[in-house]
Amino acid sequence: MAKKDQQKEMSVEEKLRALYDLQLIDSRLDELKNTRGELPLEVEDLSDDVAQMETRIQKIDDEIKELEGEIKLKKEAIKNSEALIKKYTKQQDNVRNNREFDSLSKEVEYQELEIQLSEKRIKEFNSKIDHKRQVQEEAGAKLESMKTHLEHKKSELDAIVKETEKEEEFLVKKSDEFSGVLDERLFKAYQRIRSSVKNGLAVVPVHRDASVGSFFTIPPQRQMDIAQRKKIISDEHSGRILVDGQLAEEEREKIEAMLKG
Repeated sequence: MAKKDQQKEMSVEEKLRALYDLQLIDSRLDELKNTRGELPLEVEDLSDDVAQMETRIQKIDDEIKELEGEIKLKKEAIKNSEALIKKYTKQQDNVRNNREFDSLSKEVEYQELEIQLSEKRIKEFNSKIDHKRQVQEEAGAKLESMKTHLEHKKSELDAIVKETEKEEEFLVKKSDEFSGVLDERLFKAYQRIRSSVKNGLAVVPVHRDASVGSFFTIPPQRQMDIAQRKKIISDEHSGRILVDGQLAEEEREKIEAMLKG
């Protein structure tokens, strides 16, 4: 028989039982996820911090390589200047007048200044490299510490996940099964209510004349309507779907037996 036909044939009581079963399963899943506490967020934040630190270290490495490239260029410029000085000095031996000699002397002087400037820049670049390497070394040590901390937190989280993995897989499967028998409109309503409340309780029983978690008294006639299970009734204050206490207890015992089995 098609799933759609099964949904059409469900009575209101069957829908209420399926809804409450789904709520019990999803609440248990919430409990399992809550045992992880802030660990998933901590692991995520630490992973982001590690990635940012790695990017920072890589950036420093790129800056060092760029400075080393500048040093190489300056050293080549010094070699070119030295070659020109040699060339101009040699030409001075064959000048025909003082004007040519002075002109070559100025060229030599200019190249000597260029060498001095290049040497000064090389010293500056080397000083920057030394500083960046020191920063990189400190960042590297911090990165290793962060990675160790991250691995510790990951192991902690993995241990918790592994401990509840089988139960969680079973619960997810059952959640899919119970939600699968509900019509789409009802399931979407359940999801909407569940996402709008802090504790995720979309379906709650009536207890001591009020819905669980509420202090507002439900009128006797409305309680009778809920107990008759002829229509789906929502709490006018919280919007939660209401079931009677007896149905809730029966389904709770059923789900607990299923989980133990």
